[in-house]
Amino acid sequence: MSLSSKVNKARVVFIPSGKRGYFPVGTPVLQAAQTLGVDIDSVCGGRGLCGRCQVVQATGEFPKHRINSKAENISPLNETEKAYAERPKKSLDAGRRLSCATKILADCVIDVPADSQVHQQIIRKDADSFDIEIIPPVQLHYVEVWKPDMYDPSGDLRRLREALEREWQLTDLRFGPGMLPTLQRILREGDWKVTVAVDYRGQVIAVHPGFRESLCGLAIDVGSTTVAAHLCNLRTGEVLASAGVMNPQIRFGEDLMSRVSYVMLHPGGDLEMTKVIREAINKLAEKVTVQANRDLDDIIEVTFVGNPIMHHLLLGINPIELGGAPFALATDESVRIRARDLDLTLHPNARCYVLPCIAGHVGADTAGMILAEAPHLREAITLLVDIGTNAEIVLGNNERLLAASSPTGPAFEGAQISCGQRAASGAIERVRIDRETLEARFKIIGCDLWSDENGFEEASYKIGVTGMCGSGIIEVIAEMFLSGILSADGVIHGSTAGRTARVVAEGRTFSYVIHQGEQEIHITQNDVRAVQLAKAALFAGIRLLMEHLKIDKIDRIRLAGAFGSHIDVKYAMVLGLIPDCDLQQVTSAGNAAGTGARIALLNHESHAEIENVVRSVEKIETAVEAKFQQHFIEAMAFPHKTDSFPNLEKVVTLPVETSTQNDLHTGKTRKKRRRSKS
Repeated sequence: MSLSSKVNKARVVFIPSGKRGYFPVGTPVLQAAQTLGVDIDSVCGGRGLCGRCQVVQATGEFPKHRINSKAENISPLNETEKAYAERPKKSLDAGRRLSCATKILADCVIDVPADSQVHQQIIRKDADSFDIEIIPPVQLHYVEVWKPDMYDPSGDLRRLREALEREWQLTDLRFGPGMLPTLQRILREGDWKVTVAVDYRGQVIAVHPGFRESLCGLAIDVGSTTVAAHLCNLRTGEVLASAGVMNPQIRFGEDLMSRVSYVMLHPGGDLEMTKVIREAINKLAEKVTVQANRDLDDIIEVTFVGNPIMHHLLLGINPIELGGAPFALATDESVRIRARDLDLTLHPNARCYVLPCIAGHVGADTAGMILAEAPHLREAITLLVDIGTNAEIVLGNNERLLAASSPTGPAFEGAQISCGQRAASGAIERVRIDRETLEARFKIIGCDLWSDENGFEEASYKIGVTGMCGSGIIEVIAEMFLSGILSADGVIHGSTAGRTARVVAEGRTFSYVIHQGEQEIHITQNDVRAVQLAKAALFAGIRLLMEHLKIDKIDRIRLAGAFGSHIDVKYAMVLGLIPDCDLQQVTSAGNAAGTGARIALLNHESHAEIENVVRSVEKIETAVEAKFQQHFIEAMAFPHKTDSFPNLEKVVTLPVETSTQNDLHTGKTRKKRRRSKS
């Protein structure tokens, strides 16, 4: 855009989508969003009636976007918004604006919250089926307390103690002073019949009027992208309800290091992120208790897992030290803290347990994964991988465990990919390419039909084909490689344009078109490179651990996390995400970190177990390992430059390895067969 054409126009960036453009001053935010194709809901057509198009202006300096998003860069609250906020059962929380009534006055960054998006992300961190030995941290004891009378001057607390000793043989119980202000009211409300919650250390946690059969606990996985919560019956271990939300910290940065950078550039930014994550947890707690027809007051125990930066921000610790070497943690020990100290609106005496971290980039989520998968109890050499914006890796068995983190970046979650998006309705999640015709067919989330099946257009009409999520990205690039469209060193063959119209020139490179329509979906050379960089970082980290362990093969591989749970393990190996292994031994671990949080919630003896195991884990820092770069370069090829994949070749025919360059003048491809090592 020329300089003259920008006069009287403002630059707007929408997050988390990253879509941006220039618009005349005075343009409504909703109109700008719709022009750019930003996923934002509106039912009333911009009349300020439905309130579904709510947005939040992200204020401050954004060097990445070269924008200083000041509060005055959008129009002030107007009568339409005030009228909406005053309507019954409607709300406009502080900081929120109706995008249909808000106008752009200067350059700004606009955050579209998850609940304002049409295609809200499908949170796939369900509570996986898992056998857990229930050793509750809290036991309930129903007692009938003798009423006071003129002949017995003892206090209500003493008579409650006597009742617990008389009926349950419980002595030397500790009552916190915070319980005294409500004790008399509760005893009389229950007509002197109460249920007392006592933990395994003899601490009285709560007194409830009347008979109470069970209390609840929350197991929470605080991920950098999503936050998942599971409400559990502490007595039976039953998962009563589960829910997930997008981590609201995304508006401060999509990946972890960008959030640390935000803190560096915005003093007090850590306090903002601590506040929004705690608010999100409170909303999740409310959501799951409503689902289960329970009260927030029923929640007495909470366990948390999360990567080190999420761990620190949750606890109100500035994560700035984790932004650079030596990546020092404030603490690598487990943390026990009262829920009210984390601003959580649960039972007044609810307590939280945060699993220990392992190293600067290997956090409590990895500890949870170890607790769930128990590699320290197996003889088989096991590889655990949790793939996210940072990949956590654990390798070993009952003799020795090693752990590391590898900077994969957000490519596998859709960021950095031209057509990438998170897992939501309309996202391509499965891809197949015909080896002869090079034609593509695909499946999208929300539709059971493949794109070449009868009825697909009708079935997907309302959903639309909106982009490609992580599993689709893995499959399409693997399929491009297996069908010969993509070379082993990651170059899209320009010569295949003669065989299919799907391979098209794009400047000095080529791209592969998967879908044409209102939203064109295609894989560019830059997309391929982003995946190569991500997968090479992961494989290099794994190879380093194998070297330290002095092994050349792995017995079993478990892929954890929301992403790892939904990728086809065959395609993951074709790309070289993971080393060669018997494919029957490569399986999904589900949300292993969340499972670990549930184990810690329901079995208090597991706390000592994981704390001991974590102390024995050897931490390998990839950033200072001299051979990491060499492993990284070799892992850029598909599936790998030098490693063999005999197990994979039993089920997949890998293309002949070639080194490829596109002739920029003719569009033809020059192939040079790799020399074998002498």
